[in-house]
Amino acid sequence: MSAPLLPCCDSRRVTPGCAFFAIPGTHEDGQKYIAQARAKGAAVIIGACPGCDRVVDNPREAFAEACADFCARPSEQLLLCGITGTNGKTTTAWLLRDMLAQGGLLPGLLTTVATQWPGHDAPADRTTPDAFTLQQLLAQMVQAHCRAAVMEVSSHAIDQARIGSTRFALTAFTNLTQDHLDYHHTMEAYFAVKARFFLEHLEAPAVINADDPYGARLIALLRERGHRALYPYSPAAVAQRARFSAEGIEAEFTLGGRHLAFHTALCGRYNLANLLCAATAAHALGVCPEAILVAMSAAKPRWGRLEPAAPRVFVDYAHTDDALANVLSTLREMTPGRLLCLFGCGGDRDRTKRPKMAAAVDRLADVPIVTSDNPRTEDPLAIIADILPGFTRHTPLVVPDRREAIARALALMGPEDTLLIAGKGHETYQEIKGVRYPFCDADEVRHARGNHREAQRE
Repeated sequence: MSAPLLPCCDSRRVTPGCAFFAIPGTHEDGQKYIAQARAKGAAVIIGACPGCDRVVDNPREAFAEACADFCARPSEQLLLCGITGTNGKTTTAWLLRDMLAQGGLLPGLLTTVATQWPGHDAPADRTTPDAFTLQQLLAQMVQAHCRAAVMEVSSHAIDQARIGSTRFALTAFTNLTQDHLDYHHTMEAYFAVKARFFLEHLEAPAVINADDPYGARLIALLRERGHRALYPYSPAAVAQRARFSAEGIEAEFTLGGRHLAFHTALCGRYNLANLLCAATAAHALGVCPEAILVAMSAAKPRWGRLEPAAPRVFVDYAHTDDALANVLSTLREMTPGRLLCLFGCGGDRDRTKRPKMAAAVDRLADVPIVTSDNPRTEDPLAIIADILPGFTRHTPLVVPDRREAIARALALMGPEDTLLIAGKGHETYQEIKGVRYPFCDADEVRHARGNHREAQRE
């Protein structure tokens, strides 16, 4: 059998002898570049149009299958866990990775923040990589002797077949709230894409948040389709007897018939949900309760997920109204003074969520500060204008420059106040007019506090 051809879907990267897939993209149509691909030496053109050497119904799916074949189908050599949902994917993924590591499975990790496995740690470009990069990364994990891997699965990746021909040993669902409607248009369409991930992997155990309305719908749908390995979990049931504080969470839960108690430094009810999702998934893959508890007890905030940047100052990636409400509710419970919230909304994304994010801050914070997030190609002032109608109780402080806004917010803090800087979390850039400028919220906090101390000494 001949070796599979190198698959390529970008005409700029065509090399002699490769297979070029003419894929209609979001911004560019690969069918326009068939002649260019032939001129550069492509051995075969695959697509949906008559001018192709091989005509297929779905070029995206065909490309994903070719990528998996070229990399020797690495997912079939791993216990691959796919976590999807609107919020909590990153935290749940690294928690599950740590639990699998405690269980001796030597796992890799693919998240919004980083790709990691023993001997490798690199920043990630997007939540779920393109089809070829994904298979390459999984193949490298196999070469590094990983036995398992955990990855975030975005709705875009499902819809665009980036995970096509990838075999999952376990699927997990955290929750579904409004996001990405610039792409999916309606919540029903958004849910249908998420549900497709589970329907296409009916053979894999499915770990699902039963308290989430869409999670309950997903459970019912999978039962109708005869899914026999459902693992529902209920954060609300465990939260009834849990203790939440600034020091973390103390809780008890039942796993596989065993009654378990734990303490973790992670804070808030939403982190309890993340912990339970990860623990249920680890249990479904055969990790013993003792190993799961070790990982839960060792967990600490990281990667801009309610991560302390200074005393009583936190940065968090929250960029939906639900995520903001969860983080602010958590901080409210540990704040004796005022709760300040600095946030903005990303440009070129769902505009309808902007006033909803403002409404969450208006309801739960005492001092709202509106600024820029990643405006991308939009005018920052136009984004702010979309945000402001969501305020009905408070008149927010509006400071479009994020660096200045952080300094102003810190200056407003009293000794018992708490500040949440939301939206960017782990990101180390701010994207403006197509250019990414270095910018890290946590670094800006340290810089502003240093300037304040210098001014006091003078």
